[in-house]
Amino acid sequence: MKEKSYGEIMKIAATKRTSQNKHFIQDLYIEMLLSEIQLNLAKGKLLLEIDSAIDQRDKELFLDLTTHLKELNKRFGT
Repeated sequence: MKEKSYGEIMKIAATKRTSQNKHFIQDLYIEMLLSEIQLNLAKGKLLLEIDSAIDQRDKELFLDLTTHLKELNKRFGT
């Protein structure tokens, strides 16, 4: 069996690192996308509940829901 030269071993290692970096970046993008979807769903639900509280003239519920919306916006930096 032929032993690999130092250069060949270094090329293999570099290729492996590049592949790992690509997977890491893909995983990061997927995680960001899922977080964005989660944020949009939570905000949409809160906005519907806020609209309902306004329609029902429930000031206490409205204030509670808007507080949650502010916290959500603060947590996600929006």
